[in-house]
Amino acid sequence: MTEDAHPTGPIWTPTAQRVAASKLARFIDRHRATLGAYASARNDRHGVGDAGKPAGPRADPRADYAALYAWSIADPTGFWAAIWRDCGIRARAPYRAVVRDIDRMPGARWFEGAELNYAENLLAHRGKRPALVSYSETGERRELSRDTLVAQVMSCAAALETLGVRRGDRVAGVLPNCPETVVAMLATATIGAIWSSCSPDFGVEAIVDRLGQVRPMLLFGTDAYFYNGRRIETLDKLRSITTRLESLTHLVIVPGPGGSAPGQLPEGALRFDELLRHARRDDFTPLAFSDPGFILHSSGTTGRPKCIVHSVGGTLIQHLKEHQLHTDIQADDVVFYFTTCGWMMWNWLVSALASAATVVLYDGSPFYPDPGILWRIAEREGIKVFGTSAKYLGALEKAGYRPRQHMPLGALSTVLSTGSALPPSSYDFVEREVKPGVQLCSISGGTELISCFALGNPILPVYRGELQCRGLGMKVEVFDERGQSVRNTKGELVCTAPFPSMPIGFWDDPGDARYRAAYFERFPGAWCHGDFAELTGHDGIVIHGRSDAVLNPGGVRIGTAEIYRIVEKVPEIAESIAVGQEWEDDIRVVLFLRMQAGCVLDDALRERLRRLIREQASPRHVPAKILAVSDIPRTINGKLVELAVRDVIHGRRLTNAGVLANPEALDLFRDLPDLAR
Repeated sequence: MTEDAHPTGPIWTPTAQRVAASKLARFIDRHRATLGAYASARNDRHGVGDAGKPAGPRADPRADYAALYAWSIADPTGFWAAIWRDCGIRARAPYRAVVRDIDRMPGARWFEGAELNYAENLLAHRGKRPALVSYSETGERRELSRDTLVAQVMSCAAALETLGVRRGDRVAGVLPNCPETVVAMLATATIGAIWSSCSPDFGVEAIVDRLGQVRPMLLFGTDAYFYNGRRIETLDKLRSITTRLESLTHLVIVPGPGGSAPGQLPEGALRFDELLRHARRDDFTPLAFSDPGFILHSSGTTGRPKCIVHSVGGTLIQHLKEHQLHTDIQADDVVFYFTTCGWMMWNWLVSALASAATVVLYDGSPFYPDPGILWRIAEREGIKVFGTSAKYLGALEKAGYRPRQHMPLGALSTVLSTGSALPPSSYDFVEREVKPGVQLCSISGGTELISCFALGNPILPVYRGELQCRGLGMKVEVFDERGQSVRNTKGELVCTAPFPSMPIGFWDDPGDARYRAAYFERFPGAWCHGDFAELTGHDGIVIHGRSDAVLNPGGVRIGTAEIYRIVEKVPEIAESIAVGQEWEDDIRVVLFLRMQAGCVLDDALRERLRRLIREQASPRHVPAKILAVSDIPRTINGKLVELAVRDVIHGRRLTNAGVLANPEALDLFRDLPDLAR
């Protein structure tokens, strides 16, 4: 690695008590006899390092996990059958076989014969305990018990059927992260229809580019949402959207904070509360494991968004595995992830209901009215698992907010981070300033698999800058440019065997042509995910950035995250983005900086940055140009858009800027005189 991510060993190691109490350890104990066959070797065929051999109950956790991972890869039939049983999936009809055509990538068929319903599994836990707790930026707190959530979902589902929605129809949401959105999604799943959603802060073009492809029959929309202390009205946006979606037959309005007057609604629109007055449906529509349940959308920053179709069963079993074994979510735990409804982490969060957890929702800015808002919610609600993004943790540190100085966060045991590579310095910040002894898990996957390739592990240590492990049942490797599996070397993150949450395909993609081209063209028979990554000697994963944004000066591949983790530790710098510029038959690295208030980029700072990058990375990483800009474009979920900036500085046409939180920032990169010399 270009930077020593763990100079003093692990930053966190689980206690023996925590290991013993984890669901993962109990899962290992139940299957220890089976694991014996996989525990004796360095099984390079399956990409497993030196596991050692468990010496009986509660052996070395690293050896235990290596053996479990080896089993999950070598025997997918046995492993996924154990997940189905041990994680408590409810099905109306049993499966005939766990998997057929396992050698086809893509093309494997999972759990044929099984009939189940996603919503039924999420609503299986009844009673007065809270299912959902929601907060808006206005400070409003709402709570829905498990019984109330079931009642609202079943009334809404019956109303959807009355409105003509049937199995396989598409229902869409342009909604904030609030209880009504969860109810609408689960009602859609209850009757076997397909759910697709966008955040209301997307532009009209971005929403139509996505929903126009899937042709929804019914749209849930909000009339307003709050962000950064401002109420943003959206009825005009909804009117524009509905006139352009010819497939729509019904529009349902979910009132934003403060409510809305009936006279303001578009003609013919229904109010959400009208649906909840409908007589309840009393059953769930059984579906095949591989039937479509969700359509998610790629970012679309460089072209038309891909509409990625996910199965009900694949989504459910993958989330249960990740929640219970990798995240150690147990019954009645309180789980939070800062997300919008346009990001796959929203789906991931809501699925925690299937593990009998309480899900906490938040809609608004994570820094309004101050940087402590999310942590006060965590303290009040007793949140055990707190999920966020790498950018948020970096911004929190830059803002000077130290959660541990304000509250004990007694229930908090795990912090999750995703969205971009988490630099080693953020691991130290969380340990030092959020809560000493908390487990910090950087996780990585994507919209394409609605889950993770690499993530946390409650029985393994955490090393700075590393994702703890590859996900169970996910045959993840790193390939060099020849397609050879490598370790301790940067390359392409790939998955070389099928897994249940692989997409059914893309919507309206005859012959799966676009789907195959997107993931299987580079390395036939392997899923190429587009991450520039590294598999470490102790089976951790380091993400160095997106491989399509890799810098290539002089033919040397450099991950952008390697530069960011150095530069953004400098106090004067708020944010950075690096791109490759075509220059004199080569590629030169250009680094753009957004400075902290009151700070100026001068030659002395440029030289200091170049020296730091040279010393901590390599001379090849040193930017040819370092320029200041007043803003840096990012998606609504906080991800940098290197490819969009790269296209703009080369004068290329950019489509779909409406997916950006701040599309006007792209104009700052056009026709810069410093890039012409």
